[in-house]
Amino acid sequence: MKTVLITAFEPFDNEAINPSWESVRQLQNQQLSGTHIETRQLPCVFNTSLTCLYAAIDEIQPELVIAVGQAGGRPDITVERIAININDARIPDNQGNQPIDTPIVTAGPAAYFSTLPIKAIVSGLQAAGIPASISQSAGTYVCNHVMYGLLHHLALAYPKVRGGFIHIPYLPEQAVKYPGTPSMALETIITALKIAIHQALENRDDVVTSGGTTH
Repeated sequence: MKTVLITAFEPFDNEAINPSWESVRQLQNQQLSGTHIETRQLPCVFNTSLTCLYAAIDEIQPELVIAVGQAGGRPDITVERIAININDARIPDNQGNQPIDTPIVTAGPAAYFSTLPIKAIVSGLQAAGIPASISQSAGTYVCNHVMYGLLHHLALAYPKVRGGFIHIPYLPEQAVKYPGTPSMALETIITALKIAIHQALENRDDVVTSGGTTH
C-alpha cells in the first residue's frame, strides 16, 4: 500500500501545545483514499527539523508529503503557495538559534512552489464548510524553512513525490489567552487535513480558479 507522510511541529514560543501535532498525530496509521498515513513530529529548530524530515522521507518512501504548522492569528486553514530561500527569525527557535537573512540552501533557487493541488484543496475544504484560503507567504521562520527544505529535497532526490505545507489556526485553549484571536476546533482541523490529503491524492493537476489577492 502506498504511503502519505504528514509532519507537524512540537510546541514553540512558550506554548504548551502545538495544534499541528495535536491534529496530525490523530492520523497515524489511518487508511485514506487507498493509502497508509504515517506521521512524524519535527523539532521547531532550524536545520535539525530538515535532518529529521529527510530521514523520515528516506525511511517511509512516501508518494506524498504534507507538512503542517501553527499560524497563530490566522482565522482559517491556509494552504501555502510558495517557500522562499531565506531564514529571518523574529524569535529564537527551540534551541536558541535565531538566523537572520541567511539562505536555507546556499546557492539554492530563490523559491519553490508547492507541488500540491492547492486550489483543489481549498475548494474541497470550502465545500465542506471549513474556512480555507491560499496563503502567499509561509513566513521566514521554521515553517518556511521546512517547506523550502522539503521541496528542495524532493526536487533533487524524489522528483515524482509531491509535497507542500499547510498552516492551521490556534486551538481554542490557546486563543483564550489572546482576546480577539481566532481559533479552530481540533475536530475541524483533523477533518480538514483528511480532506486535504484526499484532494491531493485525487488531483494531480490543480483546478483552474482564482486564488490570488490584490495586496
